[in-house]
Amino acid sequence: MRLVLEVGTGCGGLALAFAQMSETIVHTFKCVLKARKLRPDILHIHGIGPSLFAIIARMTGMKVVVTHHGPDYMRKKWPLPAKIVLKFCERMGMRYANEVIAIAKNIADDIKTKYGKDANIIPNGVNIPQKADTEEYIKKCRLNRHKYIRAVGRFVPEKGFDDLIDAFCEGDFKGWKLVIVGDADHEDSYSRQLKSKASGNSNIQLTGFITGRPLHELYSYAGLFVLPSYYEGLPIVLLEAMSYGLSCIASDIPANRNVPLDEKRFFRTGNIEEILGKIRKYIHEPLTKDEKDSQIEMIKKQYNWRRIATNTLNVYNRIT
Repeated sequence: MRLVLEVGTGCGGLALAFAQMSETIVHTFKCVLKARKLRPDILHIHGIGPSLFAIIARMTGMKVVVTHHGPDYMRKKWPLPAKIVLKFCERMGMRYANEVIAIAKNIADDIKTKYGKDANIIPNGVNIPQKADTEEYIKKCRLNRHKYIRAVGRFVPEKGFDDLIDAFCEGDFKGWKLVIVGDADHEDSYSRQLKSKASGNSNIQLTGFITGRPLHELYSYAGLFVLPSYYEGLPIVLLEAMSYGLSCIASDIPANRNVPLDEKRFFRTGNIEEILGKIRKYIHEPLTKDEKDSQIEMIKKQYNWRRIATNTLNVYNRIT
């Protein structure tokens, strides 16, 4: 039996960018010191920020695996100095890790190009859900089954929700509504502008952060799922939507293109007219039962947690 300790943190919010980066650095450093006392077989670091300390872990005798969840310095929230620091953290992690895991092929390709290092491609998993058998929440929101467009994510510029709202407002989607699930981690000018823009159309609903049965219902009965983002590591929300058998469209960024979605369902990032055109097309072309079943089966096979656990264990076995 092996003892594997995992370290990783997340950050968000433009106004608190530097404070959060400092918190991440201090938190990770303390975790590495604590890990050394516990003498694990492997220290598994998640994210490029925390991977700054891969060198310290190696110097203290630990074996290190780093999972690269995506180039966070591409996020719009980070000012230039923070981007430079994150790139340095990435370099340290890729250089000093015994093994690297990338959650998507485009990330692995980028690692190979920049650092000449081969990464193990192991995505995150998705559980296949049962469709909801209640409609309490969608009735509360005055939504009709399969007559609303759905999007999910934090209210940050790289999610592109302002583009989606603009496209929806330009269209004449009689009987349809747009539902965006999520909110800002920290209220800022972008999130306030987004909420103001949405408030101008009675057919747009912002639910805030929701979980459990309400979220399950919104996934189960949506007529179309849209992911208009400018940046993703691995688009988990898109995979989740596909696991429900939903009809989906997405921006054509590399991370989204890693998902086996039909080529016709991608639109150019930030192109309002293309988003509008795809919405118009696919709200009138729902998936057939066979198409839904095929999509769900594909997600089940490619993003299976058991398979992911086995592949991760194989990585551990190579360095112990």
